[in-house]
Amino acid sequence: MHLYGGSVAQTARMVGQPEFIDAAERQYASKFGVSANPDEARSWRASWPALLDVLVSAGLGDLYLLLEYALPATGERIDALLVGVAPDGRLCTVVIELKQWTSAQSRPTCPGMLRAGGRTVQHPARQVGGYVRYLQDWVSREEIPLLVRGVAVLHDAAAPFVSWLRGLAGPGPAGAFAVLGQDDLRATPSAAALAQRLGCADLRPAATAQLEELLKVKHRPNPGLLSRIGGAIEGNDALTLIGAQDLARQEVWHAVTAAQDHGTKSIIVVTGGPGTGKTVIAGRLMGDLCRRPHANPRLLCPSGTLTRQLKRTVGDDSRGLITTFLDNVPTGVTDNSIVLIDEAHRTRTYPNPMRDRFPITLGKLIDRAAVTVLFLDERQIVRPSEGITLDELARHAHHMGYAFHHFDLTTQFRCNGSQSYLRWVDQLLEPEGTAPAWNGTDYNLAVAQDPEEFSRWVETQMSSGQTARITAGFCWPWISPPTPPLLPEVLVHWDSAGRQQTWARPWNSSSNESDIDHPDVPARPFWATDEGGHDQVGCVYTAQGMEYAYNVVIIGGDLVRRGDRWEARPDASEDTTLKSLAPDQYLRYALNTYRVLATRGTRGTRFYSTDAPTQKYLRKLLPCHKP
Repeated sequence: MHLYGGSVAQTARMVGQPEFIDAAERQYASKFGVSANPDEARSWRASWPALLDVLVSAGLGDLYLLLEYALPATGERIDALLVGVAPDGRLCTVVIELKQWTSAQSRPTCPGMLRAGGRTVQHPARQVGGYVRYLQDWVSREEIPLLVRGVAVLHDAAAPFVSWLRGLAGPGPAGAFAVLGQDDLRATPSAAALAQRLGCADLRPAATAQLEELLKVKHRPNPGLLSRIGGAIEGNDALTLIGAQDLARQEVWHAVTAAQDHGTKSIIVVTGGPGTGKTVIAGRLMGDLCRRPHANPRLLCPSGTLTRQLKRTVGDDSRGLITTFLDNVPTGVTDNSIVLIDEAHRTRTYPNPMRDRFPITLGKLIDRAAVTVLFLDERQIVRPSEGITLDELARHAHHMGYAFHHFDLTTQFRCNGSQSYLRWVDQLLEPEGTAPAWNGTDYNLAVAQDPEEFSRWVETQMSSGQTARITAGFCWPWISPPTPPLLPEVLVHWDSAGRQQTWARPWNSSSNESDIDHPDVPARPFWATDEGGHDQVGCVYTAQGMEYAYNVVIIGGDLVRRGDRWEARPDASEDTTLKSLAPDQYLRYALNTYRVLATRGTRGTRFYSTDAPTQKYLRKLLPCHKP
């Protein structure tokens, strides 16, 4: 999909007319389903005429130009794509990344990233390289062999700045793509020289049939990409299976292959509590699938945090194959696709929540794929706009005539392998009844007397080389801007020797990208793993799916203990999707939320409640904190 297509000469005649941009904005809304950002439309007005002047000056009027060419598997778009035919007869595309930059800043701690226009962004040559790799991996294949080149065009940039950018790209992969500034975009000494700098000097116009073939091609991973991803997963220690995890993987694999080999549309559900290895098994299965002939697999997750962590584990090539699953069925999923959905309990059911009492988007995905494998823990459903259950999936399979298989993981590997701790947490967070006092010896569990105590405990763990994080219920406003410095939002007050004390920390960053000026503030997806995360407080949406060695759980005023039961106080929540619920509705989500938070620590956890009666209750059940 693209916003506009036509010859360079034709486009050059139209691009300077105001109605051209107006038409582009209408097309954008029609094709992409949302209105174009005003900043984006302004960039079109500034960059498209400049680009067309350059292309005409280079004598490339007969080549075909696509503006805003979509890469469906990633949700990104290439600014401009030139199409021609190479001397060997192959179709050739030239990726053009347009920038209006005249300056930028870099940091040695973040190679490949720059600060420009108030945002942290990729080096333009690195960005071009990513687009080139996508076209090679998702478009070029045996039936449509494609030659792909790329160039970054900074039409306002002076020579010293461009030279500096080239130096940053260095001899690495990004250095293979030209960065052109004002001086490079002139037809000197000749139009042919300019065409050469743009990577187009040897191209001739493509035939109509070739263009139609390119525009109709369905983006799907080619065998080379799948082989690389399979190898990356196979060789990654973070995705190593242990004991029962590998047995579970083999059971699921046999069900998947049998369903695919016999052409049986199937739903396979893998259930298990925290730490049973659902994510690791999903990752290993993805590696197995990538090695099957004619594969077209996807590993999806409704959690953007977990998706980013998985991509980091597997590598940049995994984008499009490992992706976030929200309101749309990912592109390229077909009736031969095996789809794995990790954290399926976070599957969206809103907006338009139900279709025959089943989530619409999830239903469409299952209908389209050959086999869908869902990794599920119903007690991690933390919002009314999310969640699917084993029973709902079984009923949907029966209603649609699909085969259905269920595997339950019972051995857990988190929380020091302590089944007794997980049983205790489940008992603690039952709506009614009193949990037993903790007397286990295989997990480091205690109640913290005050915030200073658990802060010292976290610092002690960090200084000894361990990972430690502080989490809390969403009971404080989240007011920090996306760009650091972060504000002290989580405020806890307590009395010490007759004097009121206040402990303050910010929530984790709300930005999905790190800020090169603040390397000690990790981006949201990496709060659980990157340096500096212990100085911010994570909420359930940041912590879910993650783990770290030591864990603090602050129970806020939204869940309090009264007598032999828990009571929900939704008015104490700052989560706009939950605070309007009635207390009896809110209680389920609050208990599930704190269960998620309480099961992130692999070696130890400290509990603390901001509510005095609840803190007293925890003191009866747990030993006092010891260093």
